[in-house]
Amino acid sequence: MLRAMAATTTAVPTGVRGRLISFPDPVNEVSARLVATGVVLMAVATVAFDQPWILVALTYGFLARVLTGPKLSPLGQLVTRVVVPRLPLAVRPYPGPPKRFAQGMGLAFSATSGLLVLFGYRGAGYGVLGLLIVAASLEAFAGYCLGCRTFALLMRIGVVPEDVCERCNDIWARSAA
Repeated sequence: MLRAMAATTTAVPTGVRGRLISFPDPVNEVSARLVATGVVLMAVATVAFDQPWILVALTYGFLARVLTGPKLSPLGQLVTRVVVPRLPLAVRPYPGPPKRFAQGMGLAFSATSGLLVLFGYRGAGYGVLGLLIVAASLEAFAGYCLGCRTFALLMRIGVVPEDVCERCNDIWARSAA
């Protein structure tokens, strides 16, 4: 399954579906960190105000970003069309496949949290959401992407083929130095 997910990150789809169901490559690191900030705010609000309905929006956002990047994500649209253009920051390109994998991990955590809450395990659901808050906070405030590091590990052990993200080899080498 991981190989299939990784393989879809570089496929070049065609037609209307292909233009919609695609992920940007490269990704603007500034946008990624701001989206992560939005995720942190939504997840913290879910727990702090005990508003589990926010998990629906959070989960949808991750699903939309996994499938289409920012195209169908309200948070992604806000960040890429409104916030980032108004900031005096240069674009910082980063390979798309690891970021897409990280969005997939966010989807898994937010969906798991939502299902646990839905079935009456609110404490466990909020615990899983707490893990997502930690991961998104690391991305948002320290620029450390746990999903990207997991992607790198999966590449190193051969679960994700190197041709899925050849540019990643340079990034991982620079990170280790």
